[in-house]
Amino acid sequence: MTAAPATRAEDLNGAVIEVLRGVLGPADGFVPLHEPEFRGREAAYVTDCIETGWVSSVGGYVDRIERDLATITGVGHAVATANGTSALHIALMLAGVTAGDEVLVPALTFVATANAVAYLGARPHFVDSEDRSLGIDADALETYLQGAARLEGGICINRQTGAPIRALVVLHVFGHPCDLGALSALAARWNLVLVEDAAEALGSQYRGRHVGGHGRLSALSFNGNKIVTTGGGGAVLTDDPDLARRAKHLTTQAKVPHPWAFSHDAVGYNYRMPNLNAALGCAQLERLDDMLERKRALAARYQAAFTGFPGLRFLAEPDGTRSNYWLNALILEDPQARDGLLTALNAAGLMARPVWTLMHRLPMFADSPRAPLPVAERLEATLVNIPSSARLADQ
Repeated sequence: MTAAPATRAEDLNGAVIEVLRGVLGPADGFVPLHEPEFRGREAAYVTDCIETGWVSSVGGYVDRIERDLATITGVGHAVATANGTSALHIALMLAGVTAGDEVLVPALTFVATANAVAYLGARPHFVDSEDRSLGIDADALETYLQGAARLEGGICINRQTGAPIRALVVLHVFGHPCDLGALSALAARWNLVLVEDAAEALGSQYRGRHVGGHGRLSALSFNGNKIVTTGGGGAVLTDDPDLARRAKHLTTQAKVPHPWAFSHDAVGYNYRMPNLNAALGCAQLERLDDMLERKRALAARYQAAFTGFPGLRFLAEPDGTRSNYWLNALILEDPQARDGLLTALNAAGLMARPVWTLMHRLPMFADSPRAPLPVAERLEATLVNIPSSARLADQ
């Protein structure tokens, strides 16, 4: 019996798998999307914490990782936190977001961005993305605000709800810097506090400057799947020393320093990074340049292999930026091809995933205000992440 001819989708799936095998080389078992890498002094530093007993939220490695992060990012101050979501929560609080406010956030983001807004009793107000970086489209947002908002007494007001629009959160998707120049200018025109969600972007640069220092405050994440991991952790970045002191105070239960008394002067949070996790992160940061180099080498191989490939494009860093290429991505021309490709890749032992479900589709945010989202909706239907671990460049 003659086999049925391959469908166009099957041709695409097979061709993509062939390209990935060519880039990655022989694979022994399942290839994860992104896995941590421990090739440095991680074990020695963690053992030091255990042997000295400094394993909780006080210790030399916490101070060290904050200094190291400030140096690497070029930002004045870094405050280590328990995770990236807590860092974003505190950043928004210090940006002045309060209950009843609205915060402009991309619809195309991980849920933590919108959740951090909701923690403060505020509402996320979802806006569209652009194709180059996948970050917020500054031109589309400007056009939208001209109709949807007004400035009243120096405050940006939603014309429909009457609520203050207090801040603009920009995301560097998969490590690709968004258009910070245009978005910073827009935030200034509309009197919005700019907050960078740089959770995925450690090591990425916009016009020669590390991301995370363009907004009033920024948030990093060191989850297990990030380019540098502390197991679980994050950091608040700011150039403002007063905001940095306030961030450290609030993340340590707002405890007033005293040799023995327990006095607290505000509602605080148990958001500090333990010394044990910081030790892991310090060792990881020592190898950041090496990991960035290998991740960019892997991305360059992907880009070369997929140049001219029919039916899709490889997502490359925007002009004027230097991406850490945290997660590599393919953008398909046909939305109907996405799920078939995801199924085929994972069945072949090559872990792949779609981008996040857009925030306005989630039940808790279904009633949140939003701009038209044509680009975000197209990206949601056509984007596929492919294996991106630094070690894959060693093949």
